[in-house]
Amino acid sequence: MKAEIIRRRHHFAEKMLTNSIAIFFSAPEQTRSNDTHYPYRQNSNFWYLTLFNEPESALVLIKNKSEQVTTILFNRQKDVMAEVWTGYRLGQAQAITQLAIDQAFIFDEIAQKLPELVAGKQAIYHADQQYQYADNIIQQVISVVRKSSKYNYQAPDMMIDWRPALHEMRLFKSATEIVMMKQAGKISALGHIDAMKSCRAGLFEYQLEAVILHTFAMHGARWPAYNSIVGSGNNACILHYENNSAQLKDGDLVLIDAGCEYENYAGDISRTFPVNGKFSPAQREIYDLVLSVQYYAIENLVAGNTIKAVNEQVIKIMVKGLIKLGILQGDVDQLIEEKAYLQFYMHGLGHWLGLDVHDVGNGPIPSRERVLEPGMVLTVEPGLYIDKEANVPSQYRGIGIRIEDNILITSQGNQILTQDVPKDPDEIEALMIKK
Repeated sequence: MKAEIIRRRHHFAEKMLTNSIAIFFSAPEQTRSNDTHYPYRQNSNFWYLTLFNEPESALVLIKNKSEQVTTILFNRQKDVMAEVWTGYRLGQAQAITQLAIDQAFIFDEIAQKLPELVAGKQAIYHADQQYQYADNIIQQVISVVRKSSKYNYQAPDMMIDWRPALHEMRLFKSATEIVMMKQAGKISALGHIDAMKSCRAGLFEYQLEAVILHTFAMHGARWPAYNSIVGSGNNACILHYENNSAQLKDGDLVLIDAGCEYENYAGDISRTFPVNGKFSPAQREIYDLVLSVQYYAIENLVAGNTIKAVNEQVIKIMVKGLIKLGILQGDVDQLIEEKAYLQFYMHGLGHWLGLDVHDVGNGPIPSRERVLEPGMVLTVEPGLYIDKEANVPSQYRGIGIRIEDNILITSQGNQILTQDVPKDPDEIEALMIKK
């Protein structure tokens, strides 16, 4: 991985102006309550360039007038007493070796060291308004350079946001990243399989969540990539339901949207299955419609196409199916023009996936209009959500279904990274048969 981060830094440096400096700050620790913190999770951009998981850190890339690139890390000083209380710190000497850094300095000295690095540069790359502490440091440094006769140089003429360039890099996954994402998909799939096997009426939603998290951890993924959704009955119609507190009832469906984080890369899977292991006829009709749409979407989300174009066809298939079931009435084109489907299908078809579960990649061209290219990874997650109060035939009320997989765009089409967990309804029922 050391060669990978060196390649990434030099790739970014190629996009920098000559005689410029780029500064990337780590995520701050987040207080949970009083003097306790949430588990630390590094900023994805900083991780992408460093693979370093400590707070109070900053990476500096300098591209001089001769086009040479220097990498500098500011990080926490080794401190025996602090390490007794809060854990190991890498320190400066080890950072140079382990992280392939040219120089390393103590983070507490950043305000004193940065002015001499910034002075005389024509541009500074900084992600403004990402972290207040980072903005304060940059503002202080620029002010010092402007006011001090010590440096005999002007401050940079330009401040450039590094996010567009770095996010474009992150949109295309390397071979190393694809290996990580395949493993995230495999572990995420195992969690869903175990939830299906463990499901029964009388359990609580959070107990299925516990099964999933246990499986993740037992296979090397300590954390979920996002708060798991376990919604049974009408709770499945709440898109970002996270209470996970209701008791599972015989005859209901349960929708699980959960994925692990493996080496900081996210998996993101949704499956919907019957609590008692057997779909009712009405549940099966809605499920088959969503599944047919997902199959269509996966077949057509290939290089040269766009999410928007595929989603337009998905909506048409959805509307035709809803008319056939008597859930919608009227002309297909008119219903689409009136967006009558939004009460049942109100979200997009998918999103980018990577170091973040809703990954970067929304540049000048919105993600849904971006032409797909090999190396991109995205989710495919059509759904139908029919609230218990909806004005539809009674047998369909309270049914919420989402089926989601992760795909890698390739030169030959795409590859499903999450295919290990079943979604065919017959396979789900067979898996859930209690021995």
